[in-house]
Amino acid sequence: MREYSTPPNVVIPDTGSLTDDLLRHAHETPERPLFARRTSPTDSWIEVSARQFLDQVQGVAAGLIASGVTPGDRVALLSKTRYEWTLIDYANWYVGAVTVPIYETSSDEQVAWILQDSGAKAIIVESSIHLSRVQSLRAQLPALEHVWAFCDDAVETIGQLGVGIPPDTVESRRAGVLPTDPATLIYTSGTTGKPKGCVLTHENFMFELGTTTTTLHELFDHDDAATLLFLPLAHVFARIIQVGCMKTGARMGHSSDIKSLVDDLASYQPTFILAVPRVFEKIFNTSSQRAVADGKGKVFDRAAKVAIQYSRALDKGRPSPALAVQHRIFDKLVYAKLRQALGGKCTFALSGGAPLGERLGHFYRGMGVPILEGYGLTETTAALTVNLPDELKIGSVGRPLPGTAVRVADDGELLFQGGQVFHGYWQDDSATAEAFDDGWFKTGDLGEIDDEGFVRITGRKKEIIVTAGGKNVAPGVLEDRMRAHPLVDQVLVVGDGRPFIAALITLDRESLREWATARGKSTQLRDLLNDPDVLSEIDAAVTDANTAVSRAESIRKYEILRDEWTEEAGHLTPSLKLRRNVVRRKYADAIESLYTH
Repeated sequence: MREYSTPPNVVIPDTGSLTDDLLRHAHETPERPLFARRTSPTDSWIEVSARQFLDQVQGVAAGLIASGVTPGDRVALLSKTRYEWTLIDYANWYVGAVTVPIYETSSDEQVAWILQDSGAKAIIVESSIHLSRVQSLRAQLPALEHVWAFCDDAVETIGQLGVGIPPDTVESRRAGVLPTDPATLIYTSGTTGKPKGCVLTHENFMFELGTTTTTLHELFDHDDAATLLFLPLAHVFARIIQVGCMKTGARMGHSSDIKSLVDDLASYQPTFILAVPRVFEKIFNTSSQRAVADGKGKVFDRAAKVAIQYSRALDKGRPSPALAVQHRIFDKLVYAKLRQALGGKCTFALSGGAPLGERLGHFYRGMGVPILEGYGLTETTAALTVNLPDELKIGSVGRPLPGTAVRVADDGELLFQGGQVFHGYWQDDSATAEAFDDGWFKTGDLGEIDDEGFVRITGRKKEIIVTAGGKNVAPGVLEDRMRAHPLVDQVLVVGDGRPFIAALITLDRESLREWATARGKSTQLRDLLNDPDVLSEIDAAVTDANTAVSRAESIRKYEILRDEWTEEAGHLTPSLKLRRNVVRRKYADAIESLYTH
């Protein structure tokens, strides 16, 4: 059994909570801008100092006390990523409440389940639509006493309720919160079944951020460090960056509309960003298709190849003089424009939630923004492993963070121990017991550890396909390679119990329109689905994906669907991972036809 561990670099105190960092900034550097916010995409960014944020948090905290929120009570948040999300989160922690995030795209059934299961006493929602949805569920929610909405000035409303609460009372509540107390109850989006509530404590966050901010000091430890959060704060990945920024004092902004993200990045100018791999894929594919539309497709393709070659050469020592010259030329022609699209000051990016793939990893490092890929789950308060700026092995998810140990079980499953690993699921002892093996958390992911301690993810244990011939196939390898093609949106590889591997493919509508326009073709989907040139492109993508596997694992047949797979329709999780069982069930006839026609 292969194992690798790293010594701890932080000691968690016996007292205190996540609000300690806020008080420290407010007392030591009260004028330091912890946030920049704006109320509409056309407004300027307005800085919020440590002192101002503390005053706002204390005001909302007083209102929560006046509303009867007691230590340990669950307070739910149903909203897009926005400044007020972070404000409510810290106000909850100030009074010892437990934040229960809910994705704003969740169905009524999911919202009802999370509010019922958590026993939430209060909920803050974003819009009038959210408000009416929650109100329609009130009969099912006997524990829910308060419903507030940002669209109805929830922050001001809650603050007014606490006007008569003495400051000493608020501080006393804060001082009573311990590291072992729950900070949040995050329901795993999951790809099957009802979500389970992961109980994460202040201690889990303190360990995670103590190690990551020290280990990734290049991101956080400088005066102009800043990031723009655009992933859902309901996801642990964005949440951990929120807490990391508060710990280090890095300036944080929020962007809730992906349509305005490019403009937001340009005006905010973050020094680092975080995203899931699909976002980085979309940036690359969109840039590629726009270059084609502008008649510069060949230049972009050559620039991409040079960036990848340059990055690979860095792993071997140094690029050749000829390659270095090409790289400098394309840096002026292409890479500088791509960096400008990220705001112009971005020096690093963080990726998690799914495998990034070596091609994208090398491309982004070659164009001047290295992506530090990491690995973790909701149950582990985000990162267990991460690549570092000076210890980067593209294709891996890095080494275990300080104080973290990894083990490969006999069946290839990755097991972990560390202070960031949760202690259990909310009111579910059987699921908790099933999640551990002799004190080691079972991730459900398959992987390997190299001689230097770098971890690679090779597949998902429950997703392994076993063909009729007995061949074990990890579908992620093929799917990730396929999605790298600009015209491909999503892929589901199938073949469990079947004679060969096949795939269902959906097309990227935006890239497809630009591709068709550049070639003078109809942009109607019905015309493009059977267009010979489109089929040729997809054939090439399948052929390329098959080079990564053996013949027995290769895709033999595929079908291009006219549908889109979306989070709203239930095909994808909020972190844009495929809900495989849902898609297989909805497209059972299409899968069957791959083997009968």
